[in-house]
Amino acid sequence: MSEAHAAHTKVHDYHLVDPSPWPFLGAMAGLLMAVGGVMFMHNNPVGWLVLLVGFLCVLGVMAGWWRDVIKESVQHKAHTGVVQIGLRMGMVLFIASEVMFFVAFFWAYFNASLFPTEAIGGVWPPEGIETFDPWHLPLMNTTILLLSGTTVTWAHHALREGDNRTTVQMLAITVGLGVFFSCVQAYEYSHATFAFSDGVYASTFYMATGFHGFHVLVGTIFLAVCLRRAMARQFTAQKHIGFEAAAWYWHFVDVVWLFLFVAIYVWGR
Repeated sequence: MSEAHAAHTKVHDYHLVDPSPWPFLGAMAGLLMAVGGVMFMHNNPVGWLVLLVGFLCVLGVMAGWWRDVIKESVQHKAHTGVVQIGLRMGMVLFIASEVMFFVAFFWAYFNASLFPTEAIGGVWPPEGIETFDPWHLPLMNTTILLLSGTTVTWAHHALREGDNRTTVQMLAITVGLGVFFSCVQAYEYSHATFAFSDGVYASTFYMATGFHGFHVLVGTIFLAVCLRRAMARQFTAQKHIGFEAAAWYWHFVDVVWLFLFVAIYVWGR
């Protein structure tokens, strides 16, 4: 073996990532979508178009980035045991950052609701706000998410038992329930009696539930990718870190919704 060849031979279990355009492109796509969202909420005539283009760019980045990571795992066999530990730690830290993201929304909500100012009549919910009945559509969505948490756990256990057929079936049901949840929430929004700009209640309500809805959308796409990979038999009972990350993310979405349901829909009524 030549000295030059020996220098390039991998003698460790770590994965040295190649230069990638996705972090930069993802940041630019997210910025474009955020700018479009601001323009849309300020009734800019082209705001919806910028928002749509930004959203499609985010989807494109997600597709390209996931494709490269899957290729590293399936084709290059780069996800060794050591690398999987790093991926799990990265997912845990990502979910921890998401927890703090929602803590900020809950902080704003409880600050406004526990200490209502004279500007909103000194009461909560503010005068003139007609809140949703928590035991109607919100309860239905709670049931849908809890059921989806059950099916994704069922799929995980089936995968660990080597039952790929049940894994595919349960993942398909989970993705369907995620889509159903988003449809019910869109229907709920269409029947709201208050708009985003109708005071502090409306702002905190739409910020908290809207961002949760966005996370449901991302989680549904994440699980749909896992469904496609399970159908292609890319997961094994011993190695399915991508599925584990998706399941953790989905359970996080479940837990956040329970807090939203209790704090905003039931207690804040």
